[in-house]
Amino acid sequence: MSVGVIMLVHSALHRATQVANHWLDAGCPVVIHVDANVDRKTFRSFQAGFADNPNVRFSKRHKCEWGMWGLVAASQSASEQMLKEFPDVRHVYLSSGSCLPLRPVSELIAYLDARPQVDFIESATTADVPWTVGGLDSERFTLRFPFSWKRQRFLFDRYVDLQRRVKFKRRIPSGLVPHMGSQWWCLTRQTLSAILEDPDRDHYDRYFKRVWIPDESYFQSLARLHSTDIESRSLTLSKFDHQGKPHNFYDDHLQLLRRSDCFVARKIWPNANRLYDAFLNAAPDNNRQVEPNPAKIDRIFAKAVERRTIGRAGLYMQSRFLDQHWENGVTSSRYSVFQGFTELFEDFESWLGKASGCRVHGHLFAPDRVEFAGRESVLNGVLTDNAKLRDYNSQAFLTNLIWNTRGERQCFQYGPRDSQANNWLMAKDPNAQISVISGAWAVPLFKSNHSFSKLRKQAARLQKIESDFLDVLRSPWAKARVRIWTMAEFVEAPMEPLQSIIDEIGKQAPHRLAEAPRMTDLTGFGQFLQNLKNQGMHPYLMGDFPVGSADPVENTPPRRPYLVQ
Repeated sequence: MSVGVIMLVHSALHRATQVANHWLDAGCPVVIHVDANVDRKTFRSFQAGFADNPNVRFSKRHKCEWGMWGLVAASQSASEQMLKEFPDVRHVYLSSGSCLPLRPVSELIAYLDARPQVDFIESATTADVPWTVGGLDSERFTLRFPFSWKRQRFLFDRYVDLQRRVKFKRRIPSGLVPHMGSQWWCLTRQTLSAILEDPDRDHYDRYFKRVWIPDESYFQSLARLHSTDIESRSLTLSKFDHQGKPHNFYDDHLQLLRRSDCFVARKIWPNANRLYDAFLNAAPDNNRQVEPNPAKIDRIFAKAVERRTIGRAGLYMQSRFLDQHWENGVTSSRYSVFQGFTELFEDFESWLGKASGCRVHGHLFAPDRVEFAGRESVLNGVLTDNAKLRDYNSQAFLTNLIWNTRGERQCFQYGPRDSQANNWLMAKDPNAQISVISGAWAVPLFKSNHSFSKLRKQAARLQKIESDFLDVLRSPWAKARVRIWTMAEFVEAPMEPLQSIIDEIGKQAPHRLAEAPRMTDLTGFGQFLQNLKNQGMHPYLMGDFPVGSADPVENTPPRRPYLVQ
């Protein structure tokens, strides 16, 4: 009878009965505190189940609420009864009704027998703990908290603000250094008796009654005054999420819990039948002397917290739709945007697909329909070519397309005739590679047969749209890989930029292009631009395009011959 167990119970009483009997069968006396919020009839029925067992006691009942003094009072009452009625107990183990022993109790008894003077209680100063959640670390000891954080949140917050404004600060009892840690401890009789019989206990109790979450600081602080040998860790495995809420363990956590080698775990889902059956019926291994090592599973929980708080790059869904700029990567993988290439080259999409091995779409944001590769009507993830559905949330359309086709680089055409709703999204996306031949939008106007007055208005509108897009791409907030050429400089030497694009996005190792896309006939294009100027519209985005020439190269003066001596 070297280990006595205190159980704080408030729900799932059938599971508490099962676990209490497991402790009793191993020879451990049990003192049970049942929350005063449990109705009397239910309590009497639960109590009657242990009527024939002399090693069970029920302590004075207190109303227990998260973050309030009731949990400490319940632990005090149960501890006093344990020490009084079971004088052979050397260690007192505090647990809850949702705790489950993971290893045979005999292993815990042997472990504590080998450490008769050691107190196992997580205890660290506020400056040394990284896990406080809610913005209150040292303030929980210097302000007053008479209101319930859960039931009276408005009063709680307003009272905290008031105390901060008037610079109110409580005096910490002399000689006491506030410490924090897990509520679930295992203390020696000597240390626990010293805490409960301290001459200044009334003074400490009055102070901690107005501390926020005193069950995580009362015993943790006072143990530092009375213990001679503290192991600052809990023998109970408990994991918390990024909001400070405890993780629940379910049936599919069976192997995970076994790997931890911990003696007890909380918080177990009451309907996890597989866990209760597996651990409460485990055969003892007298030769097993394994140190509890929750670090074995810390990596998995850290990954879960990361997935919950950061998520996967480019994934948006109902359960995790973050605010703008909080996402972990705008899109999930790299993609390429081409502006002006289909206007300048004939059948550019087919050529790019063969040269790069990527999936090449047309204008995904064209006003009439979505031009998927091969002009399919439906793409991965049931994305349709309906422009109205796309424009309902064009940013989600793009991020979904990249997510649904991850593993295959997507390329698509873009231009001033398309919807411009995604300009900033693409510019700020590090996954985007954007290549622009500025002014190429004028080529379709040049080849059309519309009246020149209409062409001039259309040219002015398209140039304004492209100019705004180029300003976005050149902004200091742009993170995409951006290449911009004027049409004049690109036409002068097209192979070098095309080669650099293919080298970057191609699936195969870099290789020299064996075939170039066929450039459209630009005969008379320079004169077309001059006519626009003559009509009062200045087409400056094309660069210095010569008048009366199909190719700026033809106007380049021949280089002088020279001799090599």
